[in-house]
Amino acid sequence: MEKQWYTISVYSENHVGLLNRISGIFLKRHINIESLNVSKSEIKGVSKFTIVVYTTEEWTRKIVGQIEKQIEVIKAFYHTDDETIYQESALFKIASHLLFDERQIQNIIKESNAQIVTVSRDFFALAKTGRKHEIDEMHAALEPYGIMQFVRSGRIAVSKATMPISEMLQEL
Repeated sequence: MEKQWYTISVYSENHVGLLNRISGIFLKRHINIESLNVSKSEIKGVSKFTIVVYTTEEWTRKIVGQIEKQIEVIKAFYHTDDETIYQESALFKIASHLLFDERQIQNIIKESNAQIVTVSRDFFALAKTGRKHEIDEMHAALEPYGIMQFVRSGRIAVSKATMPISEMLQEL
């Protein structure tokens, strides 16, 4: 089987230690978690883990099965990139003088549809939302000028298909 990107969505109760047990499932199989985000979901009292991995469908199916065995887990799903709508966010901190001294910085901001979040005497901060490759491209463009700080979020994603999780919970 061929490796590809999979987004795993895990709906669970919010309990201490669940993240550790879920990450242990990946550790045992030597599969790296490329991106991880945990937030509240569309269902009150239910958290959603969004986990991105690069592996085969067979391994992804096995992992989802192991995750669903966790007591607090309500349901887990996996999707390919084509089956999801996804984004990442990033913040860049750059020296302020570059905003005025380097015309190309303004072009990079404009071309990448980034937003200036704040400007101070010493630095300015840029926010960029988009696909992983878009953030990587912006990082590569800004790197020669010096990035003081950089951080990116994990992937956030929704499936293109209807997720039956709400109906499943109503049945319970």
